[in-house]
Amino acid sequence: KISSRSRAEMVWKLVAGLEKHAAEFAHLESLDNGKPLKDASQVDVPLTIETFKLYASMADKLEGKTYETEFLDFSFTRREPIGVCGAIIPWNFPLLMLAWKVAPCLACGNTMVLKSSEKTPLSALLFGKICQEAGLPEGVLNILSGFGPEVGSPLAAHMDVHKIAFTGSAQTGKRVMMLAAESNLKKVTLELGGKSPNIIFDDADLDQAVKCATMGIF
Repeated sequence: KISSRSRAEMVWKLVAGLEKHAAEFAHLESLDNGKPLKDASQVDVPLTIETFKLYASMADKLEGKTYETEFLDFSFTRREPIGVCGAIIPWNFPLLMLAWKVAPCLACGNTMVLKSSEKTPLSALLFGKICQEAGLPEGVLNILSGFGPEVGSPLAAHMDVHKIAFTGSAQTGKRVMMLAAESNLKKVTLELGGKSPNIIFDDADLDQAVKCATMGIF
């Protein structure tokens, strides 16, 4: 319950922390999921920083609309925080997926419980340290490491969580949606898919196709 300007300032502090620890984040991403250090340094970390910059700049610019009605008065919309949000992220872009979930959540005044992938928890834990250094109020962002049945399922089913966002397989997405519906009909955002399928035609440049298919794994 702070002003939008204060929220913006807090997210900007997170930007500063990400920039300060950029090299450390890149090494952790490479160590954690095996992607080349060059990719983590030139793609994952810079895009993460830009994501937080975007939402920091938007945090104090949220607005509603005013409508004139047929009764010669007006109605208006007011955007309010959802409340407690849950997020479950995958292993392939641990830090960037965190940014896509956490940055808009905090900028809009919500709190979050984030479950990192059990395969790649390190960058999320370092981000938690940055949040502490930035002075993020206790309980605003809560980071959990663990497996789906022990952590993800209880998060999706929790009655005090008002929205759940999940990125991962279609099979698990169905489970998340079912748990959300059976609990409190919480809002659900799903980003689902397989493992980077490709269709390569007979007239394709095979060298280029192999290169793109390899890059698509990440």
